[in-house]
Amino acid sequence: MMQFILPLFVLTASCLGSPVSQTRRFPNDFLWGVGSSSYQIEGGWNADDKGESIWDFLTHTHPEKIVDQSNGDVTADSYHQWKRDVQMVKELHVGTYRFSLSWPRIMPGGYMNQVSTAGIKYYSNLIDELLRYNITPMVTIYHWDLPQKLQELGGWTNPEIIPLFKDYARLVLEMYGDRVKIWTTVNEPWHVCEHGYGVDYMAPSYNYPGIPAYLCGHNLLKAHAEVVHMYRELFQPRQGGRMGITLDTSWPEPRDPNSAEDREASERAMQFYVGWFGHPIFSKHGNYPKVMIERIRNLSKEQGFGARSRLPEFTTEEIHRIRGTSDFFGINSYTSNLVTSHGHNNTGKFPIPSFNHDMGVVENLEGVDWPGSGSVWLKVYPKGMYNLLMWIHREYNAPEIIVTENGVSDRGGLEDYARVDYYNLYLSAVLDAMEDGANISGYIAWSLMDSYEWKAGFSEKFGLYHVDFNSPQRTRTPKISARVFAQLCKTNTIDWSYRPKLNDEQQLVAMAQLPAEARTSGASGAVSWSLMGILLLALLR
Repeated sequence: MMQFILPLFVLTASCLGSPVSQTRRFPNDFLWGVGSSSYQIEGGWNADDKGESIWDFLTHTHPEKIVDQSNGDVTADSYHQWKRDVQMVKELHVGTYRFSLSWPRIMPGGYMNQVSTAGIKYYSNLIDELLRYNITPMVTIYHWDLPQKLQELGGWTNPEIIPLFKDYARLVLEMYGDRVKIWTTVNEPWHVCEHGYGVDYMAPSYNYPGIPAYLCGHNLLKAHAEVVHMYRELFQPRQGGRMGITLDTSWPEPRDPNSAEDREASERAMQFYVGWFGHPIFSKHGNYPKVMIERIRNLSKEQGFGARSRLPEFTTEEIHRIRGTSDFFGINSYTSNLVTSHGHNNTGKFPIPSFNHDMGVVENLEGVDWPGSGSVWLKVYPKGMYNLLMWIHREYNAPEIIVTENGVSDRGGLEDYARVDYYNLYLSAVLDAMEDGANISGYIAWSLMDSYEWKAGFSEKFGLYHVDFNSPQRTRTPKISARVFAQLCKTNTIDWSYRPKLNDEQQLVAMAQLPAEARTSGASGAVSWSLMGILLLALLR
């Protein structure tokens, strides 16, 4: 066993970018949180007068597109179990709970003409319960569950979405803004646009590469800006909160760090993934990144689209209107990829046109020896988190950064030492970035509990709490990682020596009910690195 694990220790130490110490400490005012999203946890898909979302529609009409043909109709049933959810957040000793609102639960058809009293009350009760325990609600206005009726108008590709999103935002600010002090407008716009419209992956699952994703992004940026300006003019002066946006990416690590071409591919990937939405909001001059504008314009011309680029153009007024519309930089990141430049002969075999062809970068994980997880795309490479945070710091003149999602999947189980090690490693990378000057004010762990993981259904688990999806009560049980994360938040300290055992009666009962294959830590892959922390500790002593 020692012969197998030793290379992992070498990998771990090198991934961190700095010596691993037994304990490392965050500032006392660091924001600790845990996250979830409405479609993933709420269930109650048609409870009271809730409308149909694009995810309801996708999973009901095309269950074959989901790995296990499941849906979020009930999932963790947070629509009824919200009080237990708040107790879990309290048990974790975090100061912040990041959750999202369901647009069709509040406005069933997406319009102001029908507002659900039950939907308004549900979130109001949740917010009040959090405040009762001095937990700060961090509310995402849009986390992917668009009303299906609006999708039938074209969704985010139709400019009509801008005033509709503003109406929806105005309502929730009026309802909750007196109690909610941290807002994000949109979660992961790259996924909303490219994975919703460019490829057949997330709802609405268009599979129409190279054109609608850019229309989506254009409208989304304008909608975001209008909501932030409305907030600053009408609500912020009396409510005193803050509003930002959350972007996402996997760090693009150059396959050959000594290759100028691979380093250029890494930079180009960052400009396309993060810069697409980050540049218009956070850069000094606004607008899309220069490399995006030029590449898409030139390729559009080559492809016979005439003088008009597939990437829409902002007016000068729109550039100024969008720039600066975020009080913090929210970033979600889980992993890294290896990247190299895409050859002129389309070595990546990308559709023409498409986002990937426009970007001109080939990403894959061939040949990496990074530890795995319960998701084929998620490999453990903490140095990538450090690199990403430092890139944002340099590119956008040291904005305040909140890591709004970070976590790791497995295939089930309560003894999730692999998740414990992941958090310790990635939080060490966050501290490295802070020590090197990055202005990082908070960290939100993903996720509070096992939930519906989009196209992966229930096959992948990210939760700090196990959910028994076979129980009518959807019983929640803390995993080992919940206890470790609670200790970390309580002490502001990464402590590699803290590795508790299953000893709580609730944990042991839940463990006994698990399928045999899920009783081992991090089933299906993650167990191979779950002893890293133990080995690290032994060697450091």
